[in-house]
Amino acid sequence: MYTNSFGFVIHGGAGSVTKKNLSDSLEALYIAKLTEAITAGHRILEQGGSSLEAVTTCIAILEDSPLFNAGKGAVFTHEGTNELDASVMEGKGLNAGAVAGVRRIKNPINLAAEVMNNSKHVLLTGAGAEVFAQERGIELIDPSYFFTQDRYNYLQNLLKEDADKSTSKATPAPIYQDPFIKDTKYGTVGCVALDKDGNLAAGTTPGGMTNKRWHRIGDSPIIGAGTYANNATCGVSCTGAGEYFMRSLVAYDVSAMLEYKGSSLSDAVTEVVHQKLVALEGAGGLIALDKDGNVAMDFNTNGMYRAFMDDAGNLTIGIYKENFPTQLAQ
Repeated sequence: MYTNSFGFVIHGGAGSVTKKNLSDSLEALYIAKLTEAITAGHRILEQGGSSLEAVTTCIAILEDSPLFNAGKGAVFTHEGTNELDASVMEGKGLNAGAVAGVRRIKNPINLAAEVMNNSKHVLLTGAGAEVFAQERGIELIDPSYFFTQDRYNYLQNLLKEDADKSTSKATPAPIYQDPFIKDTKYGTVGCVALDKDGNLAAGTTPGGMTNKRWHRIGDSPIIGAGTYANNATCGVSCTGAGEYFMRSLVAYDVSAMLEYKGSSLSDAVTEVVHQKLVALEGAGGLIALDKDGNVAMDFNTNGMYRAFMDDAGNLTIGIYKENFPTQLAQ
């Protein structure tokens, strides 16, 4: 049994992340930011802090980086705006909070935690979520904060492609891509933490999909689909094609397999990612941490930005499929 008294696992999105699509300098930037984020969260756990504090601290660091499709690095909608989602859940008491479609919140993960801790609700959306933020003293920022030239340029390329195909009556499908690499990437950041008191917490923040329309909302703010935590089983954060994760309730499915089937974390994650999702033609991955400190980081794409740090401070970090075994739970 791979057991830790506490532990921390994070991801920065899955997709066709291959060595040939990522320069050495950009790879170094991703590794540095993942290391910074996981170290900050681990430090909180090491000092006896809560899993929730570790999760929100870590995700806020990733949200502030333009490297990831979340927060500052969020992609653009069809209309040229940025619409952000986030969710967080505690394994103790199954308390949860989420926001969707917000445009003026610098760190959506913090607002999701505010919804969980200081409202009677679980999920707030759009303007209403921002009114709640103001009432709770959370500063609203100008939407221009989220502008990044590379991602804006990529939207313009897609809009041009749409215009070139205007003779077709079919609505162009929204595209999941990251302009920093040459192929598809499912952009989300997330983490799962187990603290010294045995409490699990999970959180997830996405920037949506490039060229999405009609205020589309993905799986990440849907508790059970993109995020789930239960002290009796495990915590999970997902990244991928959200429509498939919603249909499968992927995050909860992993937990349910531990609870009702008696599966190990490793077996549950493998079945969900490589069988159930694949059967629906769903692409992506997830990270998970169970109540005993076992960890899994698995995906059915070419890569996933990911890192794990155990209670001794040993760091395991990877981007590509060949980096290391995705299952560490034995």
